[in-house]
Amino acid sequence: MPRLAVALRALALPVAALLAVAPYTPAQAKAEPKAPKEFVALRDVDPTIRQEIRYFTPHNFTGDPVDGYRRPMCVLTRPAAEALHRAQRQLLRHGYTLKVYDCYRPQRAVNDFVEWAKDLGDQRMKGEFYPEVDKTRLFEDGYIAEKSGHSRGSTVDLTIARLPALPTRPYVPGEKLVPCYAAKEDRFPDNSVDMGTGYDCFDTRSHTLDPRIKGVQRANRLLLKGTLEKLGFVNLAEEWWHYTFKPELFPDTYFDFPVSRRSLSG
Repeated sequence: MPRLAVALRALALPVAALLAVAPYTPAQAKAEPKAPKEFVALRDVDPTIRQEIRYFTPHNFTGDPVDGYRRPMCVLTRPAAEALHRAQRQLLRHGYTLKVYDCYRPQRAVNDFVEWAKDLGDQRMKGEFYPEVDKTRLFEDGYIAEKSGHSRGSTVDLTIARLPALPTRPYVPGEKLVPCYAAKEDRFPDNSVDMGTGYDCFDTRSHTLDPRIKGVQRANRLLLKGTLEKLGFVNLAEEWWHYTFKPELFPDTYFDFPVSRRSLSG
């Protein structure tokens, strides 16, 4: 082999070895999408609103933390967050606080829901979240869809808690499940007021004005509904916890940036 070829080969070997062990730089990775400047962390607008972001945890209808939730935080468009702040000020005067379960939801999380719904063998959480619904009907009955208003940034899932509200204990995967429409003292503990069902209950009892929900439970739903609707929120009739602030800043855009501080531009 000629001397020049030998020398070049000797030089190439350590270079190749160096490339093999070089760290993978952020520039090489696919850049994560960022939130527009109109998005904020709810905690920066109102730190008194309680947050229990269920999809960051395994205590949801899939049984696993959901893709896209990097931090247990509520992210919303600023007008929606400021409207919640105004609602919170009203409720605090009466000894209540808002508590959010979910806010902005990235499209990748919605995709995660869709894939879970197609996996008919995974029914770990059926006993709590959809005890009377056959999983084959989740799309047809409207419980799961390929798009969600949450991904537009002005929709929030929330409830009310009476102050002082002790933190809810964490869910332990594998623990015994109780139907989400059971009596409040029997279903999974939640420091919120009794709304007649738990959050994300796939059941017609979750319809905001379902006639079976009476007395204190109905009054609690109407307190949440009346407070929010006066400030520009619109309730989804099938879910007592689901509200969208109108007009939406991004009515036709479904974002996919992760739920994290890093996603925000501020």
